[in-house]
Amino acid sequence: MSFVVGLTGGIGSGKSTVADLFAELGAAAVDTDVIAHELTGEHGAAMPDISAEFGPGVVLASGALNRAAMRQLVFSDALAKGRLEAILHPLIRRESEARCVAAMTAPYVLLVVPLLIESDAYRRQIQRILVVDCDEETQISRVMARSGLSSDEVRAIIAAQASRADRLSVADDVVLNNVDRQALSPQIRLLHQRYLALAASA
Repeated sequence: MSFVVGLTGGIGSGKSTVADLFAELGAAAVDTDVIAHELTGEHGAAMPDISAEFGPGVVLASGALNRAAMRQLVFSDALAKGRLEAILHPLIRRESEARCVAAMTAPYVLLVVPLLIESDAYRRQIQRILVVDCDEETQISRVMARSGLSSDEVRAIIAAQASRADRLSVADDVVLNNVDRQALSPQIRLLHQRYLALAASA
C-alpha cells in the first residue's frame, strides 16, 4: 500500500478543501465522508440495513437516507448514533481500505477521516496525521452558511466531536485554515514536498 496520511479536523474546518488542494498536486484523496454519502445515497449499499433498523421514516422517496430525519433521531436518541455507526462504519472502513490499495500508483494517499481521533480503526492504515485547524467561531459560521443549521445545532455537533486540543495533541502536521483558500496553498505545497520525501523513503 502507498504511504498514507490521515487527514482530520472538526466540522467546518475545511478538510475537503485541503484534500482537493493536495489532489491537485498529485496525491490520491480517499474521503470517508464521500464514501458514507455513496453508501447512504439512492441505491446505496447501506440503505437496506438502515431502513430495516430505523424504519421508513429515515428513507426518502428516492431510496436515499433522509439526513435531516436521521440527524434529529441521533440527537434525540443516545443509542441511535451507535446503531447507525454499527451499520456504516464497517462498510466505510472496508471501502476506504480498498480505495487506498487501489491508489498505489499515486505518490501517497490522503485518507480523510473526520472521526480519526475518536476511532482507532484507521490508525493501522496511516503513517502520519494531518489536522486541519481553525477557531470554533469560524467552524460555526462555515457550517451554518453551507447547511442551514442553527448555531446551537452546530455547537452540539462540535461538542460531540474530539476537542480541538485533543486533535492537535496527536497531530504530526497542522494546516491552519482560519482565512481562505489562498492562504492554504503555501502550507499545502510545503507539506506535499514533505510527504513526497517521506513516501519515497518509506
